[in-house]
Amino acid sequence: MALPINIEDLLNKQKIESNRVEFKKGWNPASIYHSVCAFANDIDDLGGGYIIVGVDSDDNTGLAIRPVEGVPIEKIDGILQDMIGYNNKLSPFYMPRTSVEDVDGKQVLVIWCPAGINRPYSVPEDVTSKKSKEYFYVRCGTSSIIAKGEVLDELRELASRVPFDERGNPDIRIEDISILLLREYLVAVGSKLANELYTKPLEDILDQMVLFVGPTEKRMIRNVAAMMFCEHPEKFFPYTQVEIVVFPEGKIKNPRNFTEKTFRGSVPQLVKQTMDYLRTNILYENVQKVTGQAEANRFWNYPYDALEEAVVNSLYHRDYSQHEPVEITIEPDGLSILNCPGPDRSIPQSAIDKGDNLRSRRYRNRRLGDFLKELDLTEGRSTGIPTIQEKLAGNGSPRASFETTEDRLTFLIHIPSHTGFGDTIVAKNDSEKTTEKTTEKTTEKILRLIKENPEITNKELADACGITEDGVYWNTKKLRKNNIIRRVGGDKGGHWEIVDDGSQDKN
Repeated sequence: MALPINIEDLLNKQKIESNRVEFKKGWNPASIYHSVCAFANDIDDLGGGYIIVGVDSDDNTGLAIRPVEGVPIEKIDGILQDMIGYNNKLSPFYMPRTSVEDVDGKQVLVIWCPAGINRPYSVPEDVTSKKSKEYFYVRCGTSSIIAKGEVLDELRELASRVPFDERGNPDIRIEDISILLLREYLVAVGSKLANELYTKPLEDILDQMVLFVGPTEKRMIRNVAAMMFCEHPEKFFPYTQVEIVVFPEGKIKNPRNFTEKTFRGSVPQLVKQTMDYLRTNILYENVQKVTGQAEANRFWNYPYDALEEAVVNSLYHRDYSQHEPVEITIEPDGLSILNCPGPDRSIPQSAIDKGDNLRSRRYRNRRLGDFLKELDLTEGRSTGIPTIQEKLAGNGSPRASFETTEDRLTFLIHIPSHTGFGDTIVAKNDSEKTTEKTTEKTTEKILRLIKENPEITNKELADACGITEDGVYWNTKKLRKNNIIRRVGGDKGGHWEIVDDGSQDKN
């Protein structure tokens, strides 16, 4: 079975939290099945984990030691046969997925243990013994331990709580799954399943990705499959969409002057469409020359990474059983994202008011979070708000603030615009005057560089001007709009042409 994630990402503990990856130098079924049971119980709702046999780890870093030890190829078939019997010793029955991977010229055995739907699970202390007491195991950091006392009580309570995205949905049909979206994802994460997509039935691929639930005679596709790989998930989760409203003068000052935009599609499509719109219409850079200082001060009205983190988290933590969209409102003083519902009640109001970190052990959509992490769209583990605050601080922007209602029905994130932009009109289409003022010197330099080298790339322009490629995009866009330059071909292999050499005074 091919893995739904690249083996190198597992070995380097990238895209997957370190406590969800366990390295085993050799085959030790007693110890290994403690971890199989613990990952299946998934007490922290992280999505299970991976055990990689044939890999030793560094005691200091916890990373894989390369080259790997490997598992002798002549022993692999025997191990896989033994696992069939050991799986039957898990109560209730649970079957992890296995994959033999080539690493450093050797074979390693990857045991993928998704969170089980029939938890809690128990397993004998020694699966190789005929008489061995059974225990419930859970993960504690990077170790698998016996669940006792309150931890065991909490584990038992999980039997009645299955995250919404993990539930089977009888309305989702195999034809609702887009092969194109599925392949885009598999290619993006470097999964070998991408090569099998057109040679195997789609049902087999979804089965290998653990996207089915229920018995053989009544299998259902999990909700998360439609969230990720359906062109129209709103068929199953109404109002799965992002609505953006822009008030150039402010909602209070002139509520009748506004523009609206609505995006629909799978969750990755929603993220991309939303961020493309914000990048094109809302984000812009300010460049300020400082007397006696060689480098100009540069900052954005909103740092891109902070907005992306906020948008992704709003879609990640959204309750898809509620028929409410994600609403983004943009005014001159800032941008607000309204999401339903609010944070878990276990998070105190004082933590929300402080706005540093909101820690919760319960995730509404744990599997969706896994998919987004593998796409590098979110890190999970309650890192969203710290990331937003960090990116705002790095841009010199005021801190974001967070609000929720007493009944925790909504959650509002307000991201202020950088104070250096004052009461600037928000939409780029309405802010040409500001753009001209803040980018004049940069456009002159870009125009000179293009004259000297028409084949110069955006990256080379960014390096030469000391700005980001986004900054190059906006400056060259303005030059193209004023009919000063034009691009022939793409960034690679194309070139620039000067249309009107005498037009730079329009800047």
